[in-house]
Amino acid sequence: MTDGADAAALEHAPWHWIAVSAGIGIYAALVATAHSLSATAVLAAPLVLLLAAWWTLSEPSRWTGAFIASAILLPPLPVALGNSGPHPALFFAALGAIAGLLYLREWRISANSLTAGFVLLLTVLLVSLAWAALYSGPLIAAQSFARVLLFGIGLYVFFYAAYVTRAGHPPLRSLFWAAVVSAAMACVDFYYQLPAPAGFGPQFVWLATGVYRRAQGIFYEASTLGNFCAFFLVMIAVALTRRRAETPLPRSTLIVGGVWFSAALIFSYSRASIVCLAAALCALAWIDRARIRWGGAIVMFGASVAGAAVAAYAFLPDLVSAFWGRLSGSARLFEYGESIFSGRFESWRVVGRFLLEHPWHAVFGVGYKTLPYSDYIGQTVITDNMYLSMLAETGVIGLAVLVAFNFAVLIAAYRAARHPEPLASFLGAWIFCFWVGECFQMLSADLLTFWRVLPVYFLVLAWAVRESSRTVRESSRARSL
Repeated sequence: MTDGADAAALEHAPWHWIAVSAGIGIYAALVATAHSLSATAVLAAPLVLLLAAWWTLSEPSRWTGAFIASAILLPPLPVALGNSGPHPALFFAALGAIAGLLYLREWRISANSLTAGFVLLLTVLLVSLAWAALYSGPLIAAQSFARVLLFGIGLYVFFYAAYVTRAGHPPLRSLFWAAVVSAAMACVDFYYQLPAPAGFGPQFVWLATGVYRRAQGIFYEASTLGNFCAFFLVMIAVALTRRRAETPLPRSTLIVGGVWFSAALIFSYSRASIVCLAAALCALAWIDRARIRWGGAIVMFGASVAGAAVAAYAFLPDLVSAFWGRLSGSARLFEYGESIFSGRFESWRVVGRFLLEHPWHAVFGVGYKTLPYSDYIGQTVITDNMYLSMLAETGVIGLAVLVAFNFAVLIAAYRAARHPEPLASFLGAWIFCFWVGECFQMLSADLLTFWRVLPVYFLVLAWAVRESSRTVRESSRARSL
């Protein structure tokens, strides 16, 4: 094209495109004239974020994958904000809110017990913020509000994946391999005791060879990692009890993943996650009792767990021995007393005494997530018990809603597990068995605060709901034709 043609094209170009082109040129000049690498990075960051946002929002379901990947593979930013610093996943969560508006016409929410359970649970947490502000002050109430919003991300992921995302098979293979990488990173981090991410829970193991920070990977603390690994070990167990044609991943992949997840679970030193896994496996034995191929399942699942245990013992024999002693000691409650529960009983007594002395607080609570940060009850307390925490912080109504929510999850997952379509049945059995374990682990952990892994669990639940309901709709449409 000649110079005259260029000038003519420029003359007839829309004015906004001319402004955009000029802006890009000026911006590129600023980046090019920066005097240091850090300044260049700061100037280029907005453009990178803009391109990332454009790519993410170009497809309806792309933001969920980007959010999950960043949540389980990236550490928080090294910024002094909150317990562990802001996390890159929050950027994609914000894009998810925008995506919900862009694809507003595709929302098809079904009114059922599960969606009502999600909404009621979020409502109870939000209402409790009024009591948090009244009893603990606006600053702590604002912190509690931030934690409610973090929990709300998982809720939003469920609704979006179940009722907005366009048809298509769930990317289970990508999710599984991302989780394997996360578990492998946790094992490497623990073995070499790499510097902790921006923020972390001070959890250590005292051995004869030294003091080790418990494996946490890129998460805030070790229990989150243990719970995360238990989730995928349940997936592997469910897959191994079914025919090869009914599972989305090959056996070899499952075995490799089982080794990494088992090793990371051992290194996390999380007994509660072991209880969660054990309860989930018992639920699996019950729900699939008529179809389990016991011989192959036990051999393959046992081989992966044993392989991880042997590998862990070869590298860190003192840790594995201490972990086994910790597990066996937990079974001898009357011999060792309360000490095996890491001070939880004393925390429960403090909260229990407060509720007995001030029974009116058991009706409405003192505000969600105020106990660890406010001394309103006389001291700060980490309850490490989701049920007791909900009772004290949101009242008996909040506790009832939590129990009802758990039942709603189990009922929806069980229905999907009983579905004749293999993928829906697999997803339903996976989340059903795991959530049975979660109901037990809630006795010793505040699981609603695990905001970076809860969206993963709710995403699988959404897939189970979507796959089972879509198959029903297709069957109804076929009969009508």
